[in-house]
Order: sequence, then structure tokens, then C-alpha cells
Amino acid sequence: MKKEISIGLALLPIVTLMIAGAASIFIWKAGMFIPLIIGIIGTVLVGLKSGFKWDELEKMMVQGVSKAMPAIFILLVIGVIVGTWISSGVIPTMIYYGLTFIHPSFFVPAVALVTAIVAVTLGSSFTSIATIGLAFMVIGEGMGFPPGLIAGAIISGAFFGDKLSPLSDTTNIAPAMADTDLFSHVRHMLWDTIPAFLITLVLYSFFSNGSHYSAGDTGKIDMILSGLQKTFIIHPLLLLLPLLTIFLMMKRMPALPTLMLVGLLGGLLTIFIQGQSVTSMVNTMTSGFNAQSGVEEVDSLLNSGGLVSMLNTIGLLTIATALGGLLEGTSVFQTLVRPIISKIKSASSLIATTIISTFIVAFASGAQFLAIILPARTFVQTYKDLKIDTKNLSRCVEAAGTVGITLVPWSVPAVFAANMLGVSVEQFIPYLFFAFIVPVINVIYGVTGWTITRKDYRENQVQEEVSRRNLI
Repeated sequence: MKKEISIGLALLPIVTLMIAGAASIFIWKAGMFIPLIIGIIGTVLVGLKSGFKWDELEKMMVQGVSKAMPAIFILLVIGVIVGTWISSGVIPTMIYYGLTFIHPSFFVPAVALVTAIVAVTLGSSFTSIATIGLAFMVIGEGMGFPPGLIAGAIISGAFFGDKLSPLSDTTNIAPAMADTDLFSHVRHMLWDTIPAFLITLVLYSFFSNGSHYSAGDTGKIDMILSGLQKTFIIHPLLLLLPLLTIFLMMKRMPALPTLMLVGLLGGLLTIFIQGQSVTSMVNTMTSGFNAQSGVEEVDSLLNSGGLVSMLNTIGLLTIATALGGLLEGTSVFQTLVRPIISKIKSASSLIATTIISTFIVAFASGAQFLAIILPARTFVQTYKDLKIDTKNLSRCVEAAGTVGITLVPWSVPAVFAANMLGVSVEQFIPYLFFAFIVPVINVIYGVTGWTITRKDYRENQVQEEVSRRNLI
């Protein structure tokens, strides 16, 4: 017989995971694999003590991982795209023209803005970081900007798009879990996303105008340009591939087939434009591109891509979602928030509690999907009971679960960005202005009541029942 989990017992796996995660990241420098496994062990022990059988706990983990399968396939394809877009000359061409035309005085806000536009049209922060973001890293370092600042602008822009794009998986998951519709959700998010991004651009403009940055290092830029010309055929027509990608996404083509297509096209360009062999192209798809330009700055960033490069992130995502399945199935998370929910009487306390709870899941699991799904499922009835439109809930879980999670050093998005851009999380987190500002704006809206829309769900249910009976 299953027993009700006490709050002290429910806290055990969460606290253990946080302590192990902090120690692993900042002391042992060993990443999050072992801390997440420790979290799984702790949650399993809590489940066994509460009366769950091992078979039941195993099914919870499988169900948790199954939710991440679409994301896992997309990550694998992104690895292929990065490799073939480098070997085909697409990313080197972006870098070349970027270094030629973008001026240091507005470089950092331009990075955030352009990456945001690409991310909105692609619907994928990961793809944006891995393509245009990788190009901006080389350009920015060539101009003399700190890697952490450039990475912060790239990630801020990428997650602006991840939050607003109707093509994004998280943008679709949030309203589905909060029992609202997609386009109401997107429109409601404009109230926190646009002001936060405008403030972010102003802050990046301040950093971009620093006199010790704007001068740039023209010698290093010339060296990078020379290295690119020596290694690749650089031509503006290669930019048609990213434009085609954007066009296909705007036509609402399915994400996975579209990404597979542009990855394959990158491989064909590698053969027919850059003159590489099929063997070389297949190796690039598998293991990534091996740059030999003779310029250290170029080689360090272009030695990237391939299916293999995604395995670390996929492994982390798999373990994190297995843990999330346990946290949900054993009701550990629900046990922690239930006493707080019972005391919520106002919109301000509900909004603040939603944001805090989402961050707790983000710190505990490091997985975007869990940070959105668990709080949304837990709080949806409370929003309805207080006659608060659930699009406020979906906006909150996106603010903290989609964007705010990038502030968690061991989260899947932060680790992915660090691996892809070659910048440590400690370097770029202080510059993730967008991720700091969005949750704060939501808390302010909760306190002031501004933009917090109301809805009487009981009245709607009565009207729907009357309409159904009239049809009969």
C-alpha cells in the first residue's frame, strides 16, 4: 500500500541533487551526469519507502524519457547540420561577411537582434546557437570582445525566439499543459518578452560601445579572413541555404524533416562546391568538421558539429527526463508545493509561486520540458479556481522554464550552449540579461495586476454544456 510522502522525505532528492550539482560544477568540474544519477537514486529510494514497486518506478523513468524523444532526434540532426554547414562553407561565409560589414560599435546588440530573428523563424534556440551563433563567436572574438559577452548576446537572442516562435516545441508544450491555446499564449507573452528584450538590447549597446572593445583587433580580423579564404570557397550564394531554412520554417514545414533536408543539402554543397569527397562528407556528418586553416581562432571554433558532438547533451537530457518522470510519478514535486497552493489567495502570490516553483524544477532537473510540464500541471486547477486565465500560467512557466533555466549552470540549454560555443557557463551567465529580466517582469505584473487577465472557467463550462445539449 502506497503511503503519502512527507515534505521532509520529498525534499531529500531535491536537496541532494542541488548539493551534488553545485559541487560537481564548481568544485569537481565533472558536469551533471553523476549528480542527476544521484537524484534518481534518491527519488527511487523515496518511492520504494512510499510503497511503489521497482517496476512502477522503472515505468515512470521510461515515460519521462519518452517525452524527450522528439528533442533527441532534433539534436542529432542539429549535429549533422553544424558539421555540413561548416564543411560546405555556409558558416565560414557568414563569418567572413560578418567580419567585413558589422561594425564593433553596434556589434553586441546586433548579435542579439539577428539571432532573435533567426530563432523566431526557425523555432529552435539550439539550431540558432549552432549556426548563426557559431559564426558570431568567431566574428566577435576577431573584434576583441570577451567570449562570455558574445555568448550571452547569442543565447539571449536565441531564447527570445524559442519563447515566442509558434514553431518552438516549448512554445507549444506550455499552452498545452496549461489548458490554453497556442496563439493566445504567444500574444500574451509579448507583454513580458518585448520589454525584456528591449532592455537587454540597451544593456548590450552599453557594453558594445566600450572604447576598449570598439577598436577591435584589425590584425586578428585580417588573419581570420585570410584563413577562411585559404580553407573555403567563400561566396554569397552559399547564404541561400540558411535563407531556404528560414523559408521552410515560415511555411510551417515539420521541423525534423526540414532540418534533415538542410543538413543533407549542406552535405551536397560540401561535395560540389568545396570539392570534398563523399567519405569526407560522411565523416563530417558523423564526427564533425576538422578545420586546418592554420589560424588558431578559426580552427578552435570550426572544429565542431557531427552526430557525436550531440551525445553529451542527449545523455544529459535522457537522464534528466528520467528523473523528471520519477519526480512526477511519485508526487515528490506535488508534495512540496501542495501546502503552498492551499494558502494562495491572490494573483500576485500565485504568479510568484509559479515562477519560484518552475525555477525549483529547473535547478533540480536542468531540463526545459520538466520545468514547464511539472509546474503547469500542478498549478492549472489553482488558476481556474481563482478565475485567472491559464495563459498567465503558460507565460510564467515559459519565463522561468524556457528562458530562466539558462541561468542554471547544469541545465541542458546552458551545457549545450557552452559545448557549442566553446565558452564556459561561468563566463556567459552574468551576461544573460534577457534571462534575468523576463521572470522579474512577470513577478512585477503579478504584484501590480497589470496584464493579468481573468476568466471564469465555471461559467464557460456551463455555457459549453448548454451548447452541447442544444446541439443534441
